Amino acid sequence: MANFLATRFEQGFDADIRTKFFRNLEFREPAGDPGWFGPGSAVWYVHSHTPALILGLVAAAYIEGLDPSISWMGYDHSRLVARDADGVPTGAIDPEGGAVRLGHSVSFFIGTAYGTTETAEKLARTVRAMHHTVKGVRPDGVRYDADDPDWLRWNYATVVWGLATAHERYHASPLPDIDRYYGEFVRVGEALGGTGLPTTKQETLDCLESYLPKLAVTPIKAFGTGPNLRGNGVRPWQPGSEFMDWAARDLLPEWAQKLALYQRPSAVVVGLRRRVLKAAVNGVQVPLREFRAAQARVAAGSTAPVATTAPTAPDPTRTREEVEAAL
Repeated sequence: MANFLATRFEQGFDADIRTKFFRNLEFREPAGDPGWFGPGSAVWYVHSHTPALILGLVAAAYIEGLDPSISWMGYDHSRLVARDADGVPTGAIDPEGGAVRLGHSVSFFIGTAYGTTETAEKLARTVRAMHHTVKGVRPDGVRYDADDPDWLRWNYATVVWGLATAHERYHASPLPDIDRYYGEFVRVGEALGGTGLPTTKQETLDCLESYLPKLAVTPIKAFGTGPNLRGNGVRPWQPGSEFMDWAARDLLPEWAQKLALYQRPSAVVVGLRRRVLKAAVNGVQVPLREFRAAQARVAAGSTAPVATTAPTAPDPTRTREEVEAAL
């Protein structure tokens, strides 16, 4: 049964994500290229469990949405928000836009983990170029800028926290020293222009909580969480479902759960849900072909990863249309 479920997951991943969002990513050549991390790294281990990786990205997106600036960034600059016939945002989540965002996120975190050095660098340049176009003013008059160093640091913390926390809770054999992962993953944040990034679990939790005075539940966030998701027709295992919304909020730090007005079910219900979800994500787990390709690439040995992933020169100016055309 488990093999059947894993096969179906792989087929769905191929149809919904790989064929759409993995174009022009190289995992097989050149031989000996370790990419940014290489064999034996904590990143290779954590990211090889794709269902937990996806769950971690869902949790990261949830906590990101508690920042009003991120809510309005998505409202103004992404396909995540549904629009009416005149192109005016409605405030509701567009399921197709959500699938596109998840697809790009998965391709980025698989590509930077297992892709060649050139592939990882290309992905980072693309994300930086997209960030350069995300600037504006919220309805309350506060300006937002995706290149702001403080925002980059906090946004980075949401992602590494989400991936690491989902791994700790739902991987069948989680890393005994999760700080190895936090320390290695900094390379991804630095490649996106981040500085002064947290390198341990505790530093990451401190970074997240330090942003609390700036956080709030906007109408955008409230309309897409908890009871407001009931009856939306999204299947339980898909992002945007009531169950996955519960799973994301259940992973949140306690202060974030309070901010989101999360009402924890009884201990019995929580324990049952977690066991069911853990069985599900491990039942469909199969090493992705990209992971296997990376292993084959370094089977005969590898060189050391690049010394630094931080950008060495300013990026060329590109419009959003030019960036999207290159995806």
